[in-house]
Amino acid sequence: MRAFVCKEYNFYIRPRKNNQTYMEGYKVVIVDDDSVSVEMLSFCLGKDRRFLVEGVAKNGKQGKKVITKVQPDLLFLDVEMPDMTGMDLLQSMRDTVSWNMRVVFYTAFDKYMIQAIRQSAFDYLLKPFEEQDLKEILERFVRQAAQPVRPLPLVGNLAQAGQTFIVFTPTNDMRALRSSEIGFFRYCSDRKQWEVMLSNQPPLALRRGVTAEQIVSYSSGFVQIHQSYIINIDYLMLIKDNRCLMYPPFDKVTELSVSKKYKRMLQDRFCL
Repeated sequence: MRAFVCKEYNFYIRPRKNNQTYMEGYKVVIVDDDSVSVEMLSFCLGKDRRFLVEGVAKNGKQGKKVITKVQPDLLFLDVEMPDMTGMDLLQSMRDTVSWNMRVVFYTAFDKYMIQAIRQSAFDYLLKPFEEQDLKEILERFVRQAAQPVRPLPLVGNLAQAGQTFIVFTPTNDMRALRSSEIGFFRYCSDRKQWEVMLSNQPPLALRRGVTAEQIVSYSSGFVQIHQSYIINIDYLMLIKDNRCLMYPPFDKVTELSVSKKYKRMLQDRFCL
């Protein structure tokens, strides 16, 4: 079975026969404009049957398309490309990646080490690489990927730490949040993941697999009002016409409908 190659855009996506799902391997995408480095990395990855290189792109623009199409488990990403940096590509996709994807920055410039860490990359592979370095990265990936998604760990005692906890984003970034900056959580059915609505900040997507039960366990102030909504009760002003009216800065929000199932629970718990 031959891969689909687009010479005009310098990328390819390996086709799947009859919508086949490869259960025996992890999907890999490589985004790098250096063809020699791509060939070497692809060759070494091909020695490990657990990993399947299903897409390659040579610039950031086409990298986005390949990543979105393939939805890789592991992304090898060059730092410097003709049209954008690897960090810019990741930043531009933070709201669209709805699956668990780990990123390995693949570059000849170790000056990017600190920036890669700040971008919460899974790991960092310098060109030219030793095969043992790649093997160690792959083994660590397999160990982590085999672990089930668990409730997100709390940082210390909630009361003592100002109700601070750690959440993980779809790109496996770690983000510390305080309950005071959270207005509500919203479930995006199209992406099958929860996102956090924050004060004076863009929405933050949570890692796929996080459940409503896990969210309400973070803080006693997080209360579910609908299959798709969990609010921070500290911002609730009143319930009118089966909708939650919130205190600023969430007073302009009109989407927080309360279902019958959860309205009675709210009334009983908070005497509303």
